[in-house]
Amino acid sequence: MLDSHYYDQTCPQAEAIILQTVRNASIYDPKGCDASILLDTTTGNQAEKDGPPNSGGPSWDVLKGRKDGRVSKASDTINRALGVKDLVALSGGHTLGFSHCSSFQNRIRNFSSMHDVDPNMNLQLAEVLRKKCRKPHTDRSAGTFLDSTSSIFDNEYFRQLTQGKGVFGSDQALFIDDNTKSTVEAFAKDQSLFFGEFAASMVKLGNVGVIEKGEVRLKCASVN
Repeated sequence: MLDSHYYDQTCPQAEAIILQTVRNASIYDPKGCDASILLDTTTGNQAEKDGPPNSGGPSWDVLKGRKDGRVSKASDTINRALGVKDLVALSGGHTLGFSHCSSFQNRIRNFSSMHDVDPNMNLQLAEVLRKKCRKPHTDRSAGTFLDSTSSIFDNEYFRQLTQGKGVFGSDQALFIDDNTKSTVEAFAKDQSLFFGEFAASMVKLGNVGVIEKGEVRLKCASVN
């Protein structure tokens, strides 16, 4: 069983050691520890202090004690079937997402024999994306953020889905499908509800595939 206090007896300093290791690693990253961290965001450049780690959002206790398997099998990679609400909540992580044009260009050009643009996409958004992702597609870095508040963890992603402004077809489908539409609407109206469900779903995700007959490895790349 996973437990937030798993190492309290066997390694009470575990979290402090991990934290210090991360801090030490950052010391040797001059681009992350010089005065550039004080710079403000400007047009065309998102500053470090506005990056995703500083973007707010919910927090939760990470359960510890996950055992590592001693055998690696491709067949073990299967769908673990979280609930529908969990999948919608976890999709909200796209509030900090970015996509290159190649992942959505099929929605903004030659969508079907009847529609050049996906009819489920907001036409204003489609026009903006067509300008960013011009043909011929020569700029491989071109793309777009998945919601309009890309540096803040919030529920804007869900609000935009209710307006047809989902960048990915799979995201917009959450608002189209009757099984998930009401959850999208609820999260769009209530950010606190989304935060609570997101945190709970992250804990459930962390409990997927927990094994009892395993080991806590001394070296991640090899069995003990």
